[in-house]
Formats: sequence, structure tokens, C-alpha cells
Amino acid sequence: MANKAIFSSTPGAMLPKANTRNEAGGSAYKLSPQHALAQYAATGCINGTFYATADEQLERILNLAGQVAPEFVARVALYTRSKAHMKDTPALLVAALSVLSPGLMAEVFDRVIDNAKMLRNFVQIMRSGMVARKSLGSLPKRMVQQWIERRSDDELFRASVGSAPSLADIIRMVHPKPATAARAALFAYLIGKPHDASALPELVRQFEAFKADPSQFGEAALPAVPMDMLTSLKLTDGHWKALARKASWQSLRMNLNTFARHRVFDDAGCVREAASKLRDPKAIAAARVFPYQLLAAYANVGETMSPRIKEALQDAMEIAIGNVPKIDGKVWVFPDVSGSMHSPVTGSRKGSTSKVRCIDVAALMAAAVLRKNATAEVLPFSDKVVMPDLNPRDSVMTNAQRLASLPSGGTNCSAPLAHLNQKGLDGDLLIYVSDNESWMDNAGRGQSTRTMAEWQLFKRRNPKARMVCIDVQPYGTVQAPDRSDILNIGGFADAVFTVISEFNDNTLNPEHWVGVIEKETI
Repeated sequence: MANKAIFSSTPGAMLPKANTRNEAGGSAYKLSPQHALAQYAATGCINGTFYATADEQLERILNLAGQVAPEFVARVALYTRSKAHMKDTPALLVAALSVLSPGLMAEVFDRVIDNAKMLRNFVQIMRSGMVARKSLGSLPKRMVQQWIERRSDDELFRASVGSAPSLADIIRMVHPKPATAARAALFAYLIGKPHDASALPELVRQFEAFKADPSQFGEAALPAVPMDMLTSLKLTDGHWKALARKASWQSLRMNLNTFARHRVFDDAGCVREAASKLRDPKAIAAARVFPYQLLAAYANVGETMSPRIKEALQDAMEIAIGNVPKIDGKVWVFPDVSGSMHSPVTGSRKGSTSKVRCIDVAALMAAAVLRKNATAEVLPFSDKVVMPDLNPRDSVMTNAQRLASLPSGGTNCSAPLAHLNQKGLDGDLLIYVSDNESWMDNAGRGQSTRTMAEWQLFKRRNPKARMVCIDVQPYGTVQAPDRSDILNIGGFADAVFTVISEFNDNTLNPEHWVGVIEKETI
């Protein structure tokens, strides 16, 4: 007779054993270097998080970049810039490639360093010495020169907003050669050297004339420069209205209260134009907006803001979550509302810490899935599950705010699965949104995580079920390792929903999310 002590049916007996500890001290699975690098790049902003400092994040990203093929580093940089809409980590990876594979750095440079902010990030990182060099070097210097040379005079002037380093600092560093008298005058103007004012590009001359005395110019004469170049000037009410009309989508979103304070929205025509721009699908796509940024804008507008503007923000949210899949079958969403999820989603940095928390992002994602799948159910958790009062017909904004206001506690990622098992509830797709720092359901030595043990029990009743774990913070561990029925993905852009849809439809390749990144063309 077989030894019952050895061959008894024990939950978790045939599951992979937890092989590491997470930052909170709980049992976890360590991600492969490729997956961990992708997770850090898609969720990390190289700021301090609840469990890790900015320096620790930076060290881990560079260490992981050195463990994988340079081609994969390049693909992660491309994916996280074009799909995940990140800024700091893609620039860091391009800087790392200047050492790991300069040729690959040159191949992806223009597609990752695609605007002035990204250029400043890249130069700042290169000068910091964090990638084993304190100067740009000949090839990176040439890439920066070419970036400048390929922009028009007007583009460069508009790109001169920003500091540390400023565009002027970069021009001093790389010494681009002006091809025209106007470009030579522009370079000298930007770096504060003597120049022929009459040779300056027309836009610069318009700006200087306007800056000297804005009151002499009507609203139609407002120079076509970024809003940041004008707001410190003595603008008239007409100028502020013109500024709102000409503002980019992102600038409008970020300055709604400023415009309201300057009485722009006292004008019905301005309200109508602003609302139309905010809900414009093409403008939303071009702005590469994070859905959580719309949630922040909605939450932060003043009480006196025009109802039409608030409605437009809600409409914009519905458009921004267009990639949320409609799923056949029963869907459960598990947003983590524990204490660590109350930290800023982009991390903490003196002077630039986001007001948006991880819990806000988790709540938003849960509300978005509920909005697109009326039969879905949301089961928030911390140390235990919380039963929310949600209506799928309510707006994403409303339900996200309700979820984010729930009481918090410790982190027990297995709690929602255990709840489903205890109640005998079924499901086809289960979606976690968490930082994965579970510690209250610690497994014993040599055992699987409790989440995996509960997943095995759930699968006995639901053999075709799948589970997606969305990570919103970069720590390099998960509670359930990837396999055919489990997907781990990092990020908070709408691109994650596309990957979830492909996974649920069984059209994702066996490598899951890492495979998606591998498809990026260098």
C-alpha cells in the first residue's frame, strides 16, 4: 500500500515552491531577469516607493539590464515608451545601452527619445555617472546633436521650456553646428550670448515683442509657444481665453483650475471649446494619457468648475479605457486596498510627488473592467476581503472613488481567492491589481504561496479559469508565477488591457507579457 503520509492529497503539494521573500517579508516567487526588468521599466519612475528607495530601484534596473541581452533592453525601452508611456525608465535604458551596446542605442534613440523632456532625461542620466560614464561620449553626443539638428527653429524654441538640464545647457554641451543664420541667432539667444536679433526666427521675435508689453497685443496675437512661457506675464482676460483655446490637450487637463481662476470658463464659448477638446478621441490618443491622470484631474477640479467640463472629463475617461476587454464568462476583479497601496503610484520625490496613489490606480482599473463587463464583480482586499457597494451603471470615476475610500489593513493576496473557495463561487477570469507585497498569508518553508494554493483549489472547480496579476509597483516578485493560465503584467497605461484581452482569448504567445515585449521591432 502507498504511504499515505507521502502521497496524501494536500493542497499545494504539486505547486511550485516559493523561492524568495518579497520586500514585506512574505513568501513569493522571483521573476526572471527579463520579466523583472520589464516590470521595473513599466511601473518604476526611479522614485522612492513604500518598500524601496529611488537608489535601490536604480541599482536594480541597471543590474537587471546587465543580466539580459542588450536586444531585450532595447525592446523594453521601446515598449515602455511607446505602449506604457513611461519617461524616466526608457531614458535610463537607452543610457545603459550606450555602454552595453552603442549600436543598439543608436538604433532606438529617436523612437525612445521622442521629445524634449525625454532628451533632457537622457542627458541628465548620462551626466550623473549612473551608467558608468560621466560624459556623453562621442556617439551619444552625436545622437543628441542630430536630435537638435532635425528639429525646426520653432520646435527648438518651444522645447526650450524645462531645466536640469535646459535645452540651453544641452546646446552648450554638444555644440550643434547651425546651418542657417536664423539657427545661429537662436542658439546664441538660448545660451545668453550676443546675437543679431533681426536674424532670430519669427516666432522668437513675436514672443520677445509680446513679453515686453502684453497689453499692446490682442488675444489673436498670442505667440504660439508653450503655456509655461506665458503664464508669468501680465496677461489680460482675453489672453487667458486665447491660451485655453490654443492649449494642448495635456496642458488643458493640467491647468483647468488655473483657467477657471482667470475666469476663462465664465465664457460659454470657452467652456464649449474646452469640453470638446477634452473628449476628443484623437487628442486623447495623441496625448498618451494615463487613465489615472484623468481621475486626478476630475478629483482635483474646484467645486465651482463648470459641470460641462466635469462631464467632459468623464467622457474622456470612457474613451481612455477603450482597450478594456469585454469578456465572455464570469469576471472577478481584486483591487488591493492595503496600507502600502496608499503610497504615490509614481513614487516619492521631493517637490514632484504625485497625489495619485497606487490604490487610486487599482480602484480605477477595477471600475473600468466593471464598466465594460456589467456582470463582473469587484472584491477588494487588504488583510481580508471587503464587500463594496458598486453599481456597474455608475461612471468609472464614481466607482473608482468609492473603491479608493475603502478601509485598509495589511496585505493578504490570497484573501479574495480564499473567499471564492469558501463560498463555492465560480469564475472564468480573475484579475488582481496589487503591489504583490503579501505578507499576512506567509507559507511555510518549502511550500507554495498561499495564493497559489488557493488558485489550485479554485481550478479544481473551474479548470478553464485564468488569472491575471497586474503589478503597479516595481519589486521583482509575484505571488503566482507565469504559466499557461497565469499572466503577470506590470504597468498602469491602457496597454495592459490589450495584453489581458489577448491572454483571455488565448492569442498571447507562451511567453505572455515578455513575449509581447520581444515582438518590438528594433
